[in-house]
Amino acid sequence: RAVQRFLPSTMSPWAPTDPLWARVAKLLLLFQLCDHGRAPCASPVPHSCPPACICTSDLLSCSRQMLQRVPRALPPTATTLDLSHNALTQLHDRWLAALPHLEALHINHNQIKDLSPQAFHNASYLRHLDMSSNHLHAVEMHYFNALVSLEELLLYNNRITRVDENAFTKLSGLRKVYLSWNNLTTFPFHSVQGLGNYSLRTLDLSSNSLSSIPVEVLAALPENIGNGLYLHNNPIRCSCQLYLMLQRWKQRGFSSVKDFFEEHTCKVSDNVPRSLIKFLKYNQMFENCSAGPEDVHPMPFPVMVGQTLLLACNTSLLATATTYMWISPHHEPIKHPGNSNRSLEVYHNGSLKIAVAKPWHSGVYVGLAINSPHNFSRLCEINVTVHYPKPDGETFSTGLTTLLGCIVSLVLVIIYLYLTPCRCLSCCKKPAPLSPPQECSAQSSILSTTPPTTDGPNRKVSANKHVVFLEPIRDSQNGKIRLALGEDFPDAKHPKVLQLKSDSESISSVFSDTPIVS
Repeated sequence: RAVQRFLPSTMSPWAPTDPLWARVAKLLLLFQLCDHGRAPCASPVPHSCPPACICTSDLLSCSRQMLQRVPRALPPTATTLDLSHNALTQLHDRWLAALPHLEALHINHNQIKDLSPQAFHNASYLRHLDMSSNHLHAVEMHYFNALVSLEELLLYNNRITRVDENAFTKLSGLRKVYLSWNNLTTFPFHSVQGLGNYSLRTLDLSSNSLSSIPVEVLAALPENIGNGLYLHNNPIRCSCQLYLMLQRWKQRGFSSVKDFFEEHTCKVSDNVPRSLIKFLKYNQMFENCSAGPEDVHPMPFPVMVGQTLLLACNTSLLATATTYMWISPHHEPIKHPGNSNRSLEVYHNGSLKIAVAKPWHSGVYVGLAINSPHNFSRLCEINVTVHYPKPDGETFSTGLTTLLGCIVSLVLVIIYLYLTPCRCLSCCKKPAPLSPPQECSAQSSILSTTPPTTDGPNRKVSANKHVVFLEPIRDSQNGKIRLALGEDFPDAKHPKVLQLKSDSESISSVFSDTPIVS
């Protein structure tokens, strides 16, 4: 009705004859609805996409735009952000707060030298981080601690010379770490032992400057880390321990050795920089390497709960040793003065003391000597077994128990053989003088082939064969079966059950109608 006031009486407000009037009518109707609160007066503004980027439903790509800083207006729906191949030099604190759902971040091929302590805060869902081909010089402890969901970390082709031993301690879900093509000379291998118990499967340290590695520590790492520990293309000092370890990994089918067999090199001499050989392929100089102490079975060391024990290795063959280290059964490195709670102490002479033995102290302890610079050599292995004390009543020896068991078994066998009750009770009894022989007695006597044991000493055993006929008695036996004997059979009226001494032919013939001819 309000629109009709401004229109001629002959024209409908929705008549399509005049487009101008139709637009005016719609505009006036919209104003009226807004005035009564029945429709929104303004539509929501969509999330803006940075000018130099490409935005899709959950992907934000700002690659190859020569950006020197991260764009500020980022759509919060993005789960993947690509900032690779730019000129970024730093990342300001909490810059990912606008992306609460981010799962993958690509910042490779930039010029980032270091990271601020809060650079990756508010990124608890990030699972994949690619910072390869940057200018990082180290991996500090605070760099990635906030990324609690991180699974893959790519740091290859940087300028990293040092990795903090606590750089990955809080990343319990970390599966793959790529540190190849850097300038690493050492690496804290013991820091990844705990990660191996969780999910770490790949640690790529290839193509670095590692000159020495602790073979004993690597041998104590979990098998899943050894399968994915890549050490090829490093100038590691040649040694029999290194050669034997890699040969064992090859025999066990580890991908780290099998896939890069010819790329494993070692340096023969420190004075000759180019003295690198492919020692797994050309292994003539290692043919005399025998199984060292790492292949010897650990020395057993039983101990009771609560006792104090001292583990010591033979160190007389060592020229000089700067320090000693032990590896516990839980893969914990222990140096002087000991572990954190001082339950395990290491003395200057290399011995290890366990103040109060507990059941969780059981396992193999590996004693190492660390010679300068970072040259590890295994001294001994001791297998500690912690037992609870036995009660006083349980003092039976194993030998006595076995002997008693054998005697009891023998008595039971004798009882079974000689004291077994007769299966046919009536057969075991003597028949009455006037009663006819029982049916089972006749059958048992017929089938028996052994001579009677009650015969007299003067009785001669006849070599002739005899015939026994079974026929009913018609007079006073009421048709029951009785035995009819041949004329030449001796002792015909023997009171006991008759037995026949014969072979298999005579036994089978008693059931036939044809008599047996002797």
